[in-house]
Amino acid sequence: MHNENITELYELSRRLSNTPPILPPEILNQHVRKYFDRSDAYISVLKKYPPPRYVLESSILRNKARKFKNAFNRIFEDTAFYFAMKSNNCPDVSKILLEEGFGLDVSSGLELETALSLGATDIIFSGPGKTDEELALAVKNSDAVVVLVDSFGELARLERICAEVGRDMSIGVRLTTQPKGLWRKFGILPERLPEFREAVRKSTRIRLKGLQFHTSWNMSPEAQANFIANLGRTLLGMSETFKKQLEFIDIGGGYWPEQGEWLRHEGTPAGSIQKACGLDDHSPLVHYRVESTAIECFAMKIGEVVTRHLSGIFPCRICFEPGRWIVNDAMHLFLSVMDKKADDLVITDAGTNAIGWERYEIDYCPILNLTRPALEEKTCLVLGSLCTPHDVWGGAYWGHGMEPGDLLMIPEQGAYTYSLRQTFIKPVPETTVI
Repeated sequence: MHNENITELYELSRRLSNTPPILPPEILNQHVRKYFDRSDAYISVLKKYPPPRYVLESSILRNKARKFKNAFNRIFEDTAFYFAMKSNNCPDVSKILLEEGFGLDVSSGLELETALSLGATDIIFSGPGKTDEELALAVKNSDAVVVLVDSFGELARLERICAEVGRDMSIGVRLTTQPKGLWRKFGILPERLPEFREAVRKSTRIRLKGLQFHTSWNMSPEAQANFIANLGRTLLGMSETFKKQLEFIDIGGGYWPEQGEWLRHEGTPAGSIQKACGLDDHSPLVHYRVESTAIECFAMKIGEVVTRHLSGIFPCRICFEPGRWIVNDAMHLFLSVMDKKADDLVITDAGTNAIGWERYEIDYCPILNLTRPALEEKTCLVLGSLCTPHDVWGGAYWGHGMEPGDLLMIPEQGAYTYSLRQTFIKPVPETTVI
């Protein structure tokens, strides 16, 4: 057998054995009970605003925002917080977070226009491939916007636009956290920072004020801590003048909510391989969890590594771009049962175009029957009304039966659902703020 075949078999064996721990039943039961206990309030809202519908709970959103800020403000004296609009572009979400003292992190001209229309005065504009029109809008509003420049070419175009309109622009530069693979799409390599600084020095309109990086799907602060250490080594070779001119270090977002990632069997490495081989006969009542770290632990660890590795420029403002962590728990999705085709198969009044992707084929999100509540999960295919077999809400529900007209709740659907929804076959649900 060739060595490459042995390697492939080893990797397959490793993946098959690499299954996350079972989601503890007591945690799941506590989660479900919390929302059943508030079912009367939700049903009252739905009588006035029928499903399918998103419901945004402003009190939860405010509490999450305050908890995140408090965790890092205990560690750092000078901070700034920017909500990543791409995680949920509902204007009401951004409006509430502006009231909580957040700035906004936008990744397109469309998001920038929304942020400006909401009266935001502290905006960071990130993302690759910014068009000249988007950069011009940022320059026009340079008193409210800092552009996080993504490349040398973008820097040159921004300089030209600034010169044409006679306005100065403050910028940060995004640094690449992974030099290989798809993530190299973002930013410049850290070792090219001296070259970038020289390019800015030749500019008459651009002022480099800070550095930004972003690691994603952070279940722990390990990836952020490792990059901060790498950044510290890079800055050792930079001049004292450069280090003193830096006003901010932006550590980005990617913080995973504290409950961790909940998965169906198909979402695990072993389950995905078994499904591809046609061997998937796993119980829909068994769920898995990839554990995450409390936000206070993120703050403590990031504080330690910043103090240790960035002492040459610290103290300066430390910035954060939370998205998923802030908004995930604050928005819920409500559906109703339209058709019962069998005891183990129902069709709802909305399709997964409401969330924009086939999330629930891999992620586990409990479905609660508010009409017939029970702290017992039963097997049942809960499917949407789109003309596609991949229109799946889940393989089980919490309750004591399913009948047409029953109100269903999928709690904590605030992140990367609302902003990805699309008008495909069915219209998208409307939103109610409570």
